[in-house]
Amino acid sequence: MAFLLQAGFLFNPVAIMSKPRVAIFGPGLLGGSIALKLREIGASSVAMWARRPAVLATLREREIADVVSCDVAEVVRDADLVILCVPIGAMAGLAAEIVRFVRPECIVTDVGSVKASVVAELEPIFAGHCRFIGSHPMAGKAESGIEAAEAGLFAGTTCILTRSGRDDGSEGTVRAFWEALGCRVVAMSPQEHDECVALISHLPHLVAGNLIRAVAEKNPRAFDVVGPGFRDTTRVASGPPELWAGILQANRGAILDAIDAMIAKLGDFRQILARAEHAGGIEELQNFLAAAKQTRDQIKFPK
Repeated sequence: MAFLLQAGFLFNPVAIMSKPRVAIFGPGLLGGSIALKLREIGASSVAMWARRPAVLATLREREIADVVSCDVAEVVRDADLVILCVPIGAMAGLAAEIVRFVRPECIVTDVGSVKASVVAELEPIFAGHCRFIGSHPMAGKAESGIEAAEAGLFAGTTCILTRSGRDDGSEGTVRAFWEALGCRVVAMSPQEHDECVALISHLPHLVAGNLIRAVAEKNPRAFDVVGPGFRDTTRVASGPPELWAGILQANRGAILDAIDAMIAKLGDFRQILARAEHAGGIEELQNFLAAAKQTRDQIKFPK
């Protein structure tokens, strides 16, 4: 608890929380990893909700939370912080159940990778009942589900908070929570978030998937001689299709713009490569690649 106090997590715009109680809805990779980290740093109470009884049994076996239930009221009861870790399409329906039991001083956040639509749906649901602050921790791995959860998943990652309207102090509480889990926190509007994430997360997923499909259709024998470069470039294509279909549909406007930008850049490069057979063409090709290398080398990637 001392760590949470030093991080500022115990500040609340309504009251000082001497024993913060966290309710997590959705026991997948992110929800499970949050619970494990909270256990590690000494949170006094962690409650977890799952829809399926089989998942509840797994949670109990791992002793991942103090309260494990499919009863929304039981999980959210007395919670200081509620975290929605369910697919984007399920958040509004679940929020409508949670709001019936949440306390006025409670803060609700989420881990969805699309923010404009999530904030637009959830803010009106919680308005007048408690405060909602959108979050998106940029953390994950190829494996999914509670079995893949790990306490160190968020160490060195970035979490984006999405501001909407006047802040009453709740943002500071949510910021300190993610910092306590090991995140570097950045704040931006829901719209800017969706544009940025479309470029650096959603577009790479599409590029990886299309690269796999292109090779499969052009010459599948190429898969027999792949190396680490192809493995690293296409890793994200192994993400859960159901989850990613919802993400791409929810952020389709920003993603379509990102695809157009990528197509335009590929068109530019195709012309450069086509000219490379002529005198001086190799220099133009090298300049293009050098500019890309210089930009990438300046990016501060999380460890």
